[in-house]
Amino acid sequence: MRTTIDKILQAANGRIHQWAVVEVKDIEFSEEVVAACRANYCGNYNKSWMCPPHVGTLEELKSRYTAYRYAFVFTTRHEVEDSFDIEGMFAARLVHDEVEDLIRPCLPENARVLGAGGCNVCKKCAYPEPCRFPEKAKSSVEACGINVVSLAKTAKINYTNGENTVTYFSVVFLNCK
Repeated sequence: MRTTIDKILQAANGRIHQWAVVEVKDIEFSEEVVAACRANYCGNYNKSWMCPPHVGTLEELKSRYTAYRYAFVFTTRHEVEDSFDIEGMFAARLVHDEVEDLIRPCLPENARVLGAGGCNVCKKCAYPEPCRFPEKAKSSVEACGINVVSLAKTAKINYTNGENTVTYFSVVFLNCK
């Protein structure tokens, strides 16, 4: 496990703000989070292969991810002009995605990454046609029913990091010993 973590941190090249390893059994999978997806707050419900309802039911998701023993939880922190700086938040999300891309090559083959926000591999999802890049596609932490506020507490990571900042979370599921 330590070797994998060291590889992740080295690949990220100092761009990870905070990180922790938690046992997956301690992660809260929440019907309330899934309900927020069904309410379509982000506009992606039933429009992407990597968002509900296509990622599975809460029970299927819980079963899929609790098959892993550990989760490497990490954040990136970004300055924005203010809490209305949507462009700054979007740019920060792309930087967070770059960190995910940097660490992917050093992950064990069976690792699974959940990112911040919906899948953005394609400019427009192919749904309902088959996914064009299933090996690159990713779901968000929330799309898989994980309560990020609870996850932050479990991992002892800050959910917020001060005024005029945005913090993005990702989770890497691992079975390393």
